[in-house]
Amino acid sequence: MLSYIVRRLILVVPVLFGISVIVFLVISLIPGDPALAILGGFANEENIARLNADLGLDRPLPVQYVTWLAGVLQGDMGRSFNLNRPVADEVFERFGPTLVLAGTALLLTTVFGILAGIVAAVKQYGWQDKLITLVVLVGISTPSFFLGIMLILWFSVGLRWFPTGGMYSLFGGGGLIDLLHHLTLPAIALALVATGVVARLTRSNMLEVLRQDYVRTARAKGLPERTVIWKHAFLNALVNVIPIIGIQAGFVLGGAVYIESVFQWPGIGRMLVDAIGTRDILLVQGGVLVVAASYVLINLAADVLQTMLDPRLRSR
Repeated sequence: MLSYIVRRLILVVPVLFGISVIVFLVISLIPGDPALAILGGFANEENIARLNADLGLDRPLPVQYVTWLAGVLQGDMGRSFNLNRPVADEVFERFGPTLVLAGTALLLTTVFGILAGIVAAVKQYGWQDKLITLVVLVGISTPSFFLGIMLILWFSVGLRWFPTGGMYSLFGGGGLIDLLHHLTLPAIALALVATGVVARLTRSNMLEVLRQDYVRTARAKGLPERTVIWKHAFLNALVNVIPIIGIQAGFVLGGAVYIESVFQWPGIGRMLVDAIGTRDILLVQGGVLVVAASYVLINLAADVLQTMLDPRLRSR
């Protein structure tokens, strides 16, 4: 098992390198001049040229990339043009709230997606299956940012049950209850689409497993239906569901950009939106790189967990 994990970690290195190249090139090709955005009304040809030289933006792209990558490998992502503080400090400070939001949404996705998929499979063609299928289709078809706006209109503006945005109350907040109060709506909005995907694929995997001979044999032996479902069918279906959850973790991290903007959540997604608006290239590059690396590591963890449940996969 240890050798398998080491092999997977080695394969992650070129993936992260490729991500760094793509992130750098895509962000560098965004139209607009960062020096012009920084200088504002003081912008003229001389000042723009001087600032570009100070920031190293007048050098060829390959030189800029090597300089940036060398700094990243040493833990230095540069300094934010707009905030005038180290990019690493800002990114990891914002990553905490994003981790809280995305982690909660992924927990909701995993629990409710798997439960809904199991119920739909066990009650195939029943009213439970039809209802869950309908909810899944609606969930998958609804953009998360639109659902977030609707939740704000219904439960914040209309019923006044939840706050419209933020992570804590401006006055008298700061505790766990206050955090959960602010977290509920954005977590639901972020989790709905991913929950639908997990439920649909859990259902299909459960149906496939339930048709296997060993499940029929377990039932023929007179084992309780609960034991057949959870011990024999679910544990085997879970092997194929875990990678799906890993993929949805990436969707949740990416969707946090929209949800954090809608709910004014002080995470890395909202930071990226603000940084793109101000052409803060180094901040955007650092934020996207951290999110992409997190997605890769989450999928690595999902692969390792899948292999632990099914040792036959180690020979891949």
